[in-house]
Amino acid sequence: MPSSKPDPVANLNDPVTEHMRQDCALIDVNQTVGEALLSIRKNPPAGRIIYFYVVDAKQELIGVVPTRRLLLNNEETPVREIMVTGVISIPANATVLEACEFFLLHRLLAFPVIDAAKRLLGTVDVELYTDEIADLERREGNHDLFQLIGVHLNHADQKSPVAAFRSRFPWLMANIFGGIMAAFIAGFFENQLQKVVALALFIPVVLALAESVSIQSVSLTLQVLHGQTVTLRWLASRLRVEFATGFFLGVASACCVAIVATLWLWQPVVTFCLLGGIAGGVTCAATLGVAIPNLLHLLNREPQVAAGPVALASTDIITLLIYFTLARWLIGP
Repeated sequence: MPSSKPDPVANLNDPVTEHMRQDCALIDVNQTVGEALLSIRKNPPAGRIIYFYVVDAKQELIGVVPTRRLLLNNEETPVREIMVTGVISIPANATVLEACEFFLLHRLLAFPVIDAAKRLLGTVDVELYTDEIADLERREGNHDLFQLIGVHLNHADQKSPVAAFRSRFPWLMANIFGGIMAAFIAGFFENQLQKVVALALFIPVVLALAESVSIQSVSLTLQVLHGQTVTLRWLASRLRVEFATGFFLGVASACCVAIVATLWLWQPVVTFCLLGGIAGGVTCAATLGVAIPNLLHLLNREPQVAAGPVALASTDIITLLIYFTLARWLIGP
């Protein structure tokens, strides 16, 4: 006989607006501390977890006032002077799953829910999501891992081999394409490989470093994307930061490998190819790891499923092109 108890996992895809509280503790931005306290005493908010959110005449969320500041400042102090701006908020189109991840990432007890115009619609607090958070922590690692390689968690236990094949094979095509292109690239630079055979010895480590950084960037970007509204300005900022990070990682990794290659082989051509190939490949890999999930998100595709395979295939192709182009430039055609 089936249980009548609702499955908490079934609620994870619900709109967060279905679970929010609307009895928020609101303070008008034009009030003083004394006026705000008087207003709160006349209309005390329900619930045990309370944040004092500051709104303007249009009900747009513009800040939050810490309780300590509200109680300890003079009554004549304008609320505007003691509020904290840059409030972390959940967009109204977010799901319960995304709301749970906000609690896990930011460790706050409640979050405001806002619409596209930044109007405050309500709040969600941690009490409403205890079961969902506990369940998410139990399955989060496997879920992210399966999605990163292009397989949904709910497809992992497929009973039909045909159904499993259909869900898993399409994204393997990205890796197949990347592998074939890598082989073509190596063949195109066959003369350089024949002149300096040692270049082939380091292809695995050159690709492995770039792929590792690419997957790191993809994983971090997928976490940030939950509930995030992607704008071109925000994306440009993320790309700049990740480009610089990738450059530092690439230079450090390249120096380590180049030192070993120099002591082992003492072939300056190989050393310079490794320095440029790894530094350039890792820098591009980090940038692609941010760009591809965001691009898929902007195209309304599911970045958790596609970003990993596409980023890896692109990383392999670009890294080999940099590595062998340097070799041709140093060795000649």
